[in-house]
Amino acid sequence: MNCRYISAVFLLASLLIQANSDSSPGGENILNNNDVRNSVNEAKKLVDSAYYQTRTSLKVRSKREDAKISDIMAFFKQAVGGARNIVRSADYLDVTLQLVAEKLKINYPQAANVSDYLTEEQNEIIAQLTGCAYQYLPKFCEPAPYRTITGECNNRKKPYLGASGTGFTRLLKPEYEDGISLPRGWTPSRTIHGFTLPLARDVSNEVVKISTESLKLDDGRSLMFMQWAQWIDHDLTFSVPTPTTSSFLQNVDCNNCVKTHPCFSLMFSPGDPRYIKGTECIGMIRTASVCRLTNPVREQMNGLTSYIDASQVYGNDNHVANMLRNNTNQLGLLAINQIFSDNGLSFLSFNGNAPDQCSMSNPSLGVPCFLSGDSRANEQPMLTTFHTLFMREHNRLATELHKLNPHWSEEKLYQEARKIMGAVFQKITYKDWIHLLLGDETSKNIPTYTSYSEDVNPAIANVFTIAFRMGHTLVQPFVYRLAEDYSPASPEPVMPIFETFFAPWRIARQGGIDPILRGMMLNKAKLNLQDQIMVDALRERLFPVVNRIGRDLAALNIQRGRDHGLPGFIMKVPQFSAQLR
Repeated sequence: MNCRYISAVFLLASLLIQANSDSSPGGENILNNNDVRNSVNEAKKLVDSAYYQTRTSLKVRSKREDAKISDIMAFFKQAVGGARNIVRSADYLDVTLQLVAEKLKINYPQAANVSDYLTEEQNEIIAQLTGCAYQYLPKFCEPAPYRTITGECNNRKKPYLGASGTGFTRLLKPEYEDGISLPRGWTPSRTIHGFTLPLARDVSNEVVKISTESLKLDDGRSLMFMQWAQWIDHDLTFSVPTPTTSSFLQNVDCNNCVKTHPCFSLMFSPGDPRYIKGTECIGMIRTASVCRLTNPVREQMNGLTSYIDASQVYGNDNHVANMLRNNTNQLGLLAINQIFSDNGLSFLSFNGNAPDQCSMSNPSLGVPCFLSGDSRANEQPMLTTFHTLFMREHNRLATELHKLNPHWSEEKLYQEARKIMGAVFQKITYKDWIHLLLGDETSKNIPTYTSYSEDVNPAIANVFTIAFRMGHTLVQPFVYRLAEDYSPASPEPVMPIFETFFAPWRIARQGGIDPILRGMMLNKAKLNLQDQIMVDALRERLFPVVNRIGRDLAALNIQRGRDHGLPGFIMKVPQFSAQLR
């Protein structure tokens, strides 16, 4: 270990730990250092055990013939690479503080913020033992002509700005029930502005539920508009859930309708048509946080880079990026499928050839999951189509660049094609797509680009992660397939969208991506109206094969906003007055 690295560690420690050594009430060491160390070690055992049990259980459950889509989604919606280590350290820290708080309450039952009772030395012990102290070591950026895969060093003065595995930023101060981390609604009886917070599912029933059977479609926007919204969202944001399906301290499964960190289940009220004696719920895991040493307030982690850089094609972790490359030649290509092809055109490579979660969506065909730069690539066929299309485009660009520049190395061909791809995504988003979203408001809200500014924080605003879910209001309940003459393509020209999740066999064995592309271009997006916000396929019948109660995407979005501590607004409606978020 060189001297510069050692100096950097000590420098970071001095910068991170801001608390005064006598910061505890009364200026005394209330907690014993050994107790703090023991709490960290116990927390690490609890977190590691929960992670291991969840991963093992999901692998087993998601490979069964009766696999639940919820299990498959939980398996894929995990942090990867360096982001996984950041999540683990943050969970170590969270559980440590909970254990220390329990010890404090024995003698100090009124203790609210455990950080007020920790000395500088104890904060440093926790930071080092959890690994939080090493998350953002000073980084020296070497001159380079291309973006890094992780997003680091985009800003050379502040290398971690916008990088994957860093926290979202805030436009407004977060509002947590305890002022630190508990989401509003955690304590059902607690009032806000004189009202108890309604259940997220009740808000969905009262506000989001479609009042008519006849669905209104958008005459100005096709399903391609809807799909680009999801596509670009998967380039910018990923609210990574804590990778466990059970609580850390009680070891209770989150599907058992409990509220104990990190479980934040959605309950049903007695008036809900899905209510069954209060024993049913929609399980939800809280979004993972980043390590917070100088500020105890919880901040969620973005698992992706905050830049439009085509990371959903290339990955946001170096290990994943290397897995996606074709290492059999020197042409800078991305890997392609060696088993199936699309009328001579390439499919994405498989994420391993052994039976996996996707193959169980149709065991008789056994088509595995496709591998791409984002773990959600197999979520539904329109999204998978985009992943396939732009993998092909990278390979086309790299091939043409090789013809023009036969002396270029494999790395230069790869990086130049990647650079062009990122620019294409930016152009489509800011010159074409966003005008369809904002209309006449575009120029006011998106000023003309002038030049790069190193003083701008590019991190995604936390509220954007929820607000951009407006794309859910554009989703039709069907996936359409059209033949070359734009007539309905067989088999299955119209597929209920809930039957297409994590089913790559529908592309590999049902005519490739062209029929789906035509279906997106020739069919309209759903029109978002006040009385038609979200289709029942998402609000009432999302993943009906999962369990008999299904999931409610609108309610999950509301609950996620509370999880993130997003401030609400006051809305008063006859027979329904409450703070809605």
